[in-house]
Order: sequence, then structure tokens, then C-alpha cells
Amino acid sequence: MSEHSPEIRVSDADRDQVAKLLQDHYAHGRLDADEFNVRLESAYTARTRGDLAPLTEDLPERDLADLPVDPARAPAPRGERRALLRDPALAIPWALWAGVNALCFTIWLILLLAEGATYPWFLWVAGPWGIVMLFVTLAVGATNRHGTGHA
Repeated sequence: MSEHSPEIRVSDADRDQVAKLLQDHYAHGRLDADEFNVRLESAYTARTRGDLAPLTEDLPERDLADLPVDPARAPAPRGERRALLRDPALAIPWALWAGVNALCFTIWLILLLAEGATYPWFLWVAGPWGIVMLFVTLAVGATNRHGTGHA
């Protein structure tokens, strides 16, 4: 019988190799949870190469993330990163954050001068909201860098 015959029995190592490949494709979003579970169960119950082959035949052999970067989608130069904050999707929320926090700081400053209150409560507005805005900005930047935001 030929070494590549579909009737050749598979080993645990062969099953584990296919399971690892399925996990990689699941992690990259090529398989949903149900399809991944069905294929994984089939991989571990496979007896022959003919049983394993259909589990990965519709999946690419090489991950697209391993391909060379398209120059049109290369990371943005430093000047283009500054342009990210001029993007209306980010400029408006950041301007709103700055305005609200300037108002809160002003109220705190008036209270400090009038009553001597020193607790910087305005940081409870600026801090959490600023952290959320930072993550949103990083996400938009990553999306733009990977080519979905700019051609």
C-alpha cells in the first residue's frame, strides 16, 4: 500500500497536528466555534488519513498573516499618525472630553479658591474617560494601519 494512501492509519501525533492546525484557523477566525468543535472531534476520532484530509482541505496551507506586507498597507509614518487625531471619528470625542474636563477643572478651581476644597475630584471624570478614549484611539489607529480605514 502506498505511503500516501487514504487507507493508511493515523497516529496520535497526526491527530494532534491536525488539531493544532484547526486551532490556528479557529484563532484566525476562519472557523466558528461550532464548526471548530465538530472538526476537532472528528480529528480525534479519525482512524485513517482519508478521515483527516477533509477536515483541513478547505483551509489555506499558509496563513495570510505570514505573507509579505503590501507597501500600500505598511504602518503609517509619524506624520500620518498625527493626522489620526484630525480624523473626525476621533477629533470630536477628544474635543468633547477636553471640553467637559476643562469645565470640571474650572468648577474645581473655583471651589478651591472659594472654599479651600483640595480633593481633585475632576480626575474621576478625566481619568476613566481618558483611558477609554485612549483605547478607542489605538483601535482606530490599528484599523487604519491594517488598511480598512485608508486605501
